[in-house]
Amino acid sequence: MTDIKITPLGAGQDVGRSCILVSIGSQNIMLDCGMHMGYNDQRRFPDFSYITHDDNLTNHLDCVIISHFHLDHCGALPYMTEMVGYSGPIYMTHPTKAICPILLEDFRKITVERKGETNFFTSQMIKDCMRKVIAVNLHETVIVNEDLEIKAYYAGHVLGAAMFHIKVGEQSLVYTGDFNMTPDRHLGAAWIDKCRPDILISESTYATTIRDSKRCRERDFLMKVHETIQRGGKVLIPVFALGRAQELCILLETYWERMNLKAPIYFAIGLTEKATNYYKLFITWTNEKIKKTFVKRNMFEFKHIKPFDRAYADNKEPMVVFATPGMLHAGLSLQLFRKWAPDPNNMVIMPGYCVAGTVGYRIVNGAKRIEFENKQFVDVKLQVQYMSFSAHADAKGIMTLIKQCEAKNVVLVHGEASKMTFLHKKIEEEFHIPCFYPANGETINISTSTSLPVDVDIGFLKRTISSGKSDPKSQKLLHGTLTIQYDDENGSQEFLLNSTQQFAEYGMEPHQIKFKTFIKLNREANVKYISLEEITDVIHNKLKSKLQEQHLITKMNETSIQISSVFIHVESNETDCKLKQIAVIWPEEDDALGNFLLSYIQVPNFPDITLASMKHLDS
Repeated sequence: MTDIKITPLGAGQDVGRSCILVSIGSQNIMLDCGMHMGYNDQRRFPDFSYITHDDNLTNHLDCVIISHFHLDHCGALPYMTEMVGYSGPIYMTHPTKAICPILLEDFRKITVERKGETNFFTSQMIKDCMRKVIAVNLHETVIVNEDLEIKAYYAGHVLGAAMFHIKVGEQSLVYTGDFNMTPDRHLGAAWIDKCRPDILISESTYATTIRDSKRCRERDFLMKVHETIQRGGKVLIPVFALGRAQELCILLETYWERMNLKAPIYFAIGLTEKATNYYKLFITWTNEKIKKTFVKRNMFEFKHIKPFDRAYADNKEPMVVFATPGMLHAGLSLQLFRKWAPDPNNMVIMPGYCVAGTVGYRIVNGAKRIEFENKQFVDVKLQVQYMSFSAHADAKGIMTLIKQCEAKNVVLVHGEASKMTFLHKKIEEEFHIPCFYPANGETINISTSTSLPVDVDIGFLKRTISSGKSDPKSQKLLHGTLTIQYDDENGSQEFLLNSTQQFAEYGMEPHQIKFKTFIKLNREANVKYISLEEITDVIHNKLKSKLQEQHLITKMNETSIQISSVFIHVESNETDCKLKQIAVIWPEEDDALGNFLLSYIQVPNFPDITLASMKHLDS
């Protein structure tokens, strides 16, 4: 048994600042390197002193993997590589590599140039950081070094988001990042093959949620927007630049066209054009409908959605504005909120998850007055609607992924502690596998069993598969001789499984262990069944009806039955010939079948036989 060690530096019983350290075999891997949107102090970035206090991180990490471009998953990357110090490989998909530096630069401008913060990474640092990135393709096996390999799988969520299967020797884990098991208007559903990882590290943002019909949500969203426009109000929709923004733009564009509405819809300047270019460039990452229609009609070129100018904020007429960022923690969306919040005719629709500490989180939870810097207060009189179009998997989606990849252990991250507790119980109850949800800074050690690849003699394999009547697709146990051959020249070991007949080649005599149990029939049964033959017939008929499709069942003689390698004898008791008993005999390799038959030949399957059994070892 060997351990895999996992330590969240962020996203442990929390949403934001995703950063998970994994030690698997001889390899140390960092999964994501994000910032926390709810903090403006040193808590914004992960605490890298958990890795080392005074040394370069390159000496302690074999690679860094970034799941997607959202800042809570990649926002601390330039800080780590250029200010703390890391020059090793960084892996992400091609769309993530293209979009990540743009979002990092936008956030840097807000933080440094508008807020005047210091001790923050520069534009040059972002460029230097991205030069270290190695882009990967979906389903491409990337050899990081002689011990470590990784493979990316489609995660949905946003353009370029990926889940990663990480393998070190025979040990493996899957990291989901953020994923979505439900396809939407522009992206497909997450998918992974049956890779049977030792550990699945899964996000759990919506651990207690099972979403209602998507059509119902879309209808409610359109009704709320339309009603606000009709009464002369303004609708603010805070979004991140890529992702839900495109989803809701497609929805409103279609509705405006159908209803012939004239009220303007605006999007933050520049982002629409950038988004369109990225979706053109990475069209293979979108859903099937968009791929098929893209040549005839680009779904991301909008007729009714125009670039937003800040001067429009004071216009009296109704309008809909998509503004970034999505949690109302900075930027244009926060500026428009402050301006429009006092008017009850206006509405803000929060379409995604908001981290604790952000203005979005506070108004969704009912805050009627918001305090800003310099003790400025804004009364929240506009209508606040939380309508989840978040592209995170819900509880059902997480359970589906566990079943799909057949994980042996689950670790929950990127979620609230109370919700994790609920999902943790559900996972252990339904799948009967261990589930963990460590807090930030807490290290867990998960023991894993190591698989040993073995070559099998082809003749022996064919004989085993063809024996008996069991389903050829079902698992079968091989019982034979395991030979270990060591090659002194190459320093390698070879493992070969042969039939037990190979013992003779090595001058060894095989020994077989058999179990034998006597089931004594009580006196009532002895009265009812006159002969041993009649008792044997009852057992034979019962076993045929139960097991004949899985096992060969043969009546050897009047008082003996054979089921595969298990023998059943009905006989008289040695000390009292008037009493009868059933002997069940099976070899050690068929212990499961032997124990099943022992439990089956009892009440209620044989209501007239009550037993007093005694098991001993006969070798």
